[in-house]
Amino acid sequence: MLALRLTRGAHPAVQLRRLLVAAASAGTGFLLLGSLGYAMSHPDTPDASLLRLAWCATPLAATAHFAVAVARTDPAARPRPGLSAIGLGPARLMAVSATTTALSCTLGSMLALLFFLHLRGDLTGMPFDGAAAEFLAADKPLPVPAALTLLTLVPVIASMAVAVALSPRDDRPAASTRAGIRSYGRFGAYGMSAMRETFGAYGRFGARFSPTADSRRRQAADSRAAGTAPVPQKDATPRAPGETDVSAEAPGDDPADLNTGVLPPPPRETPRDLPWGIAVLAAGLAVEAYTGRTEYTPTLTMPGGLGGAPSVLVGWSLTALGLALAGPGLTHLCGRLLQTVRPGALRLLAGRILMAEATRIGRPLGVVCAVASGTYVMAGLYASDGPSFGPLTTLGLLLVTGCTVATLLTAAVEARQARADTTAALVRLGAPTTMLRSAAALRAGALLALFGPLTLIVAELAALPLAR
Repeated sequence: MLALRLTRGAHPAVQLRRLLVAAASAGTGFLLLGSLGYAMSHPDTPDASLLRLAWCATPLAATAHFAVAVARTDPAARPRPGLSAIGLGPARLMAVSATTTALSCTLGSMLALLFFLHLRGDLTGMPFDGAAAEFLAADKPLPVPAALTLLTLVPVIASMAVAVALSPRDDRPAASTRAGIRSYGRFGAYGMSAMRETFGAYGRFGARFSPTADSRRRQAADSRAAGTAPVPQKDATPRAPGETDVSAEAPGDDPADLNTGVLPPPPRETPRDLPWGIAVLAAGLAVEAYTGRTEYTPTLTMPGGLGGAPSVLVGWSLTALGLALAGPGLTHLCGRLLQTVRPGALRLLAGRILMAEATRIGRPLGVVCAVASGTYVMAGLYASDGPSFGPLTTLGLLLVTGCTVATLLTAAVEARQARADTTAALVRLGAPTTMLRSAAALRAGALLALFGPLTLIVAELAALPLAR
C-alpha cells in the first residue's frame, strides 16, 4: 500500500521514468511470448525454439539494468532522517523500491500479454486482429502456465536486481584488533578502541563518574522544560586524537553503536576493474580474430537469418563484458587527462567531476559502447549479405539500444542529483552558470572523443570474422 501511494504521488519526471520501465518490460515480455509462439508453431525444431528463447536474455538484462538505474534516482528510495523515526529505514526503503519496480514491470507484462493475444486473434474489436495468427500459432490453445511463467521473469528479475543494488551496507570501518586495547560499551558489549588505559586510571577519583550522553540529553530536556539554559559539562575522560564526542550526536542515535576511535578511510579514486576490463576485451577480440582465420560453417542462426558460430558469440559476449568493466576506468582516465598540462579552472572542474563520477557514469557508458559496436556490426552485415530485419529482430534491437541509452541518461541524472550541493556551493561562491555549462560540454566532448573511436575500433575488429 505504501508503494502504491508513493507511486501515485511521485513527480511527473519520476512517473515518466517508471512508464519507460513498464514499456521496456512490455517489449521484453512480448519477445518472450513470441518465442513461445514460435515453439508452438514449429514443434519439430526444439533447438531453434530454445535458441530464440536464449536470445531474449539480452533484452531481459538490458531491462533489468534500466530498472536498477531508475530505482537509484527515485526520490522515494532516498533515506531521510524523519523516515527512520516511523520505521522506514534503509531496508524498508529498499523493499519499497523493489515493490515499485515489480509493479511497473507487471504492468508492462500485462500489456505484452494483451498485445500478444490481440495479434493471435484471441481478442477482437480492435484493428489488426489476428495479424500474426500464423506465426503465433493461433490454431493451437495457448499454454497458460508457460505464458505466465515467461511473463513473471521480468518483474522477478528486475525487482531482485533492485533489491541487491539498493540493499543497505554498513560502510563503517572495523575496529582495531590490536592486543591489549579494550573498550567497554553498553551491558554485554565488548569492543576495541584506539586508546590504552594507563596504570591507576581506573582508581583515580572521579574518572568513572563523568556524565553519559543519555544523562546530558535528559538534563538538556529538563532545562528546556524549565525555561533555563543547560549547563555544559565536560567529559573528564580524555579522548584520543581523531576521536569525536558522542554527545554531539542526534537525539535518536545510539553512541554505543558508533565507532568513534577510527576515522573513515579515504575514498577510493581509481576504479580497480580497468585491468580486468582490458584483459577481457583483449580475450574477446582474440577469440573473434581466431575465428576469422579459420573457415567455419554457421551452426547457430541468429535473429533475422544471419548465420554464426559459437566462438563468434563467445567473442562478442567477452567484448561487451570487457567494455562494461573498463568503462569506469576509462572515464577516470579521461578526467585525469583533462587536468594535465597546466589546467585552468574550467578543465580542473570538468576533470574532477569526471573522476568523482567515474563509477556511476563509466559502466553505463561502457555498455552503450558495447551495444553501439554490436549494432554497427549487425547493420553492416545485414546491408552486405542481404537478409532484412524481421519484426522481432527490430524490436529486440530497439529495446536493447533504447534501454542502454536511457540507462546512461538516468545515470547522468543521478550524478547531477549527487552533486547538487556542490553546484549550489559554486553558485554561492560566484561561479557563473556559463562556466558550469561549459564544464558539462567539455566533459561530454572528452567522453565522446575517447569512447567514439574506441567503439569504431571494436566494431571493425568484431566484424572481421563475419565479413569473410
